[in-house]
Amino acid sequence: MPRIVRIHKNGGPEVLKIENLDVSPPGPQEVTIKVRAIGLNRSEAMFRSGRHIETAHFPARLGYEASGVISAIGSGVQGLAVGDAVSVIPPPSVTRWGAYGEVVTFPAEFIVKHPASLSWTQAAAIWMQNVTAYGALVDIARLGKGDAVIILAASSSVGLAAIQIARAVGAVSIATTRTDAKKKALLDFGADHVIVTGEEDLVSRVKEITGGKGARVAFDPIAGPGIAPLTEALSQYGILIVYGFLSVEQTPFPLFTAIAKGLTFRGFTFKEIVSDPVRLVKAKRFILEGLDAGLLMPTIDKIFTFDQIVEAHQYLESNAQFGKIVVTV
Repeated sequence: MPRIVRIHKNGGPEVLKIENLDVSPPGPQEVTIKVRAIGLNRSEAMFRSGRHIETAHFPARLGYEASGVISAIGSGVQGLAVGDAVSVIPPPSVTRWGAYGEVVTFPAEFIVKHPASLSWTQAAAIWMQNVTAYGALVDIARLGKGDAVIILAASSSVGLAAIQIARAVGAVSIATTRTDAKKKALLDFGADHVIVTGEEDLVSRVKEITGGKGARVAFDPIAGPGIAPLTEALSQYGILIVYGFLSVEQTPFPLFTAIAKGLTFRGFTFKEIVSDPVRLVKAKRFILEGLDAGLLMPTIDKIFTFDQIVEAHQYLESNAQFGKIVVTV
């Protein structure tokens, strides 16, 4: 029987258990994949710990992203065949299908033949960050040439994808990081500007970079008290897109600034894109074209083995990574 990761309660990385389970054959419009690599995401750690918007029903599987080889196909599936090398676009549920396993089943609509130039680890590290960053910055904010965008938690996989997407559309990326430990790496990666928020004033630096206007877009996975200075750093009629809540502190609403500047506040998750077939097609086209052009290549920080899933989650929560953490199977 294949090995599958499940949790039987919420908690720290230690609640992740590798178990031998039967995997049902794929149903209509589904495919089964023999997994070669799994991409880890912060939202999976939040689901595991009970701080996710989706509630676990125990025992629960988890995992959004994987790459591998199709081993079985359900009825009605077109354009895919047994033996195809593929990667998984994160579906709307972290647990209904679950990518943490040696053998997994997913809806065919979320399966993509990945470019032959990508390794298994790269193929498992494409979709979550790029769909998230594309959906917020291109689909919603309409980020374009000359626009300035503030990218918080810029050394995360989503933050790095946002830097690449900003460059691809001709925008100016302003990356933030708490300490100067990752400043050089962010500049070398391609960020136009880096603000070390533990040492520099965000508002004054953004105004300096933008000639006093402020940034039109901010892309934030943290929320919390930092929302107030972030809105001050936005331009008139700017848009703040919040796609996470990593801060454990309350998030104040800067009403005066919002009204005075005519700001737009927008909550967002990748599910908005993957749940809309039309928008998903556009996202896939943008990302695959970016991969082909070498503009959206994934950055792999560290690779763990399947037996090291607990250690991989411990590292995920350390905030030490620069890019994606991948587990090989």
